[in-house]
Amino acid sequence: MSNDQQRNRVGPVRAGAAALALAALTAAPVAAQIADTIGAVDPFIGTGGEGHTFPGAVAPFGMVQLSPDTDTACVIRDCYAHAAGYRHDDPTIEGFSHTHFSGAGHSDLGDILVMPVSGATVPLDPGTVAAPGYRSRFSHASEEASPGYYAVTLDGPKVRAELTAGTRVGVHRYAFPAGQPAHLVLDLRSSLYNYPAKILWSGLHLRPDGTLTGFRETRGWAPGRKLFFAMRFSAPLTGHALLDRDKDVPYKGFAPPGQGNDSLAEKLGRALEARLDFGTLDRPLEVKLALSGVDEAGAIANLEAEPGDFDAVRTRTRAAWGEALGAVALEAPAPMKTMVATALYHSLIAPSVWSDADGRWRGPDDQVHRAEGYTQRSTFSLWDTFRAEHPLLTLVQPDRTTSDVVNSLLASQRVSPHGILPVWQFAGRETWTMIGYHAVPVIADAYLKGIGGFDANAALDAMVASASYAPYGGLGAYMSGGYVPIDREPEAASKTVEYAYDDWTIARMARALGRTDIAARFDRRATFWRNSFDVKTGWLRARRSDGTFRTPFDPTAINYGSDYTEGNAWQYSWFMPQDQAGLFRLLGGDARAIRKLDAMFDYDMSKLDYSHAEDIAGLIGQYIHGNEPSHHVAYLYSYAGAPWRTQERLAQIVASQYKPTPDGLSGNDDLGQMSAWLVFTALGFYPVAPGSNEYVIGRPFVARARLRLGNGRVFDVHADHFSEANRYVGAVTLNGKPLGRTFLRDAEIRAGGTLRFTMTDKPDKHWGRATAARPYSLSTAQRQ
Repeated sequence: MSNDQQRNRVGPVRAGAAALALAALTAAPVAAQIADTIGAVDPFIGTGGEGHTFPGAVAPFGMVQLSPDTDTACVIRDCYAHAAGYRHDDPTIEGFSHTHFSGAGHSDLGDILVMPVSGATVPLDPGTVAAPGYRSRFSHASEEASPGYYAVTLDGPKVRAELTAGTRVGVHRYAFPAGQPAHLVLDLRSSLYNYPAKILWSGLHLRPDGTLTGFRETRGWAPGRKLFFAMRFSAPLTGHALLDRDKDVPYKGFAPPGQGNDSLAEKLGRALEARLDFGTLDRPLEVKLALSGVDEAGAIANLEAEPGDFDAVRTRTRAAWGEALGAVALEAPAPMKTMVATALYHSLIAPSVWSDADGRWRGPDDQVHRAEGYTQRSTFSLWDTFRAEHPLLTLVQPDRTTSDVVNSLLASQRVSPHGILPVWQFAGRETWTMIGYHAVPVIADAYLKGIGGFDANAALDAMVASASYAPYGGLGAYMSGGYVPIDREPEAASKTVEYAYDDWTIARMARALGRTDIAARFDRRATFWRNSFDVKTGWLRARRSDGTFRTPFDPTAINYGSDYTEGNAWQYSWFMPQDQAGLFRLLGGDARAIRKLDAMFDYDMSKLDYSHAEDIAGLIGQYIHGNEPSHHVAYLYSYAGAPWRTQERLAQIVASQYKPTPDGLSGNDDLGQMSAWLVFTALGFYPVAPGSNEYVIGRPFVARARLRLGNGRVFDVHADHFSEANRYVGAVTLNGKPLGRTFLRDAEIRAGGTLRFTMTDKPDKHWGRATAARPYSLSTAQRQ
């Protein structure tokens, strides 16, 4: 679960029980007609606990995420719980800002905070919970949230606040109390994760037509990030003040072109605010704000590209969500349907649009470029999302989004100062967070599934460039010696196996393109995971430059910056998704692999304390569902010929890690990865090794689902005799024919058809035992 390499860590381990999920399976029989998915979404899921989601308004993949911030006053080490701006157990709202991550393990953003104020006095500071300024108390009973819409009543100013958002615009609607003067406070000082001296420079310009434009440059997780905005109001200003609350010497760096006579008023500085007065209003005030990463003119153009008032924008966005969420129709008891529908919703928030309506975007080189024939995307949490989020998008958004994603990754690589693909990027800026070069499997998986719209050979060249950049993360030593040495590079064991997996996907794509020299080179590198696997102890371990394994060794130890990335040997010793059969042979065969998997889930944690590690949440023994390295592990029993054990473990995970409540995610959603895991698992299959064109069959958690594919076909999933008691798969058919293998091919799904499970209360210990029935492994099969 990605977090900044600075490792700002705090907070207790939180597992989050979810027995309600499977208990719901005993509910009344499901309706004969599959209802729409959008009505089942609950944006409050994940806003408590450690889910780090936000409840505010956003369009599918929208540039604007307009949402309430309940606390932005934290110091760095206390900000983890407020990474999305909103935390469900907070009693006050500080304001409504326009940019947020959905479920990240670290944070930034919270740009352009707006707060309504009523009455004669206008406080200019948020204050505290005990002594509020423009901050206001609120009640959850007054909140409403649905895709593209959020509303709340602010107790302090007695204002009903409503929010909606389009692709590049956010729209506020504020109903002020009768007879009270209406004001807005616009605070450019406010930001999530208050890095020291985060606001480098900012500006406000009030134009003759009443449009307020501005910008700010910030230094935070993404250094030197620039954001511009333009906002208009449904009522004329009766007064205003543009204020600089900072007395320091002005910054002499970045400055946009001067506004000159185009501004009625201008203010530049590090700590800007605007007080905007509207007098007494006889109708709600609407505020429409557009963002741009390019310039203020781009923000104005984006504002004009999405015309209409609050209701018009809300209607368009509701329709867009209906179309996007309609890709998966569900028939399930209400709690499960809510969880899966919301998971799909969270999976469709990022990667977010980054280019302006005219195609211009700001890149990692801090220069402006233009996207031709596609929409530039950013917000790439690739260490998390390559696993299930991006594979899900290849099914539910294959052309519009997946093609945009690949073109965006390639465009970033072309203008990157280092010539490599994004690692963890947002707002066009690289953060260098987490490990691996996981844009590579995203591109390879899309290409191998037949998704086009990009230059495949140029894509392969970009992939090879990223995998050959020696200064990055010990890659030079990895290429020359076959592993990353721990005495030269931290987290070396994790880096070795993640590089090897990425290399395997390069080999797969190169072979498909007929570039056999590249395929042969990366086929060899795909086996490098063996160089860090200690056969004597049965663990993946870090090695020194002299070839010895580092000692002392404790497979339960989790210490950031040591041998593993956000985990320990228990999780990382299973990360060979391209060759699980090869791993099982090193472990001594199927029976021993199964015993070790069982030992992982059944481990007695009573004497271990992982509270020093924020992202280690959702524990089932040493299985850690709140963090991504464990996400494929329950499916590995199928590689040992025991899919019935996968079915048992999946029931255990879903029951304990998900529930339809604010604390219903056991760990950070990580830009949709936790949610995509649930969507796939609910459908009954999961992409253990993206790039293999296979999905490992688990068991369904819905009675019926219909996957509407981009090619006009549909793929139906049926679960006969579906109930809580019937947790096992008794039989599987594909298009009416018995399916003797424990995997689906991607082409079989895209062709359309019906996957039917017959559920039972007793395990079938014979189905899937044969070696030929098992999913792809590099050392035992060469399926294409």
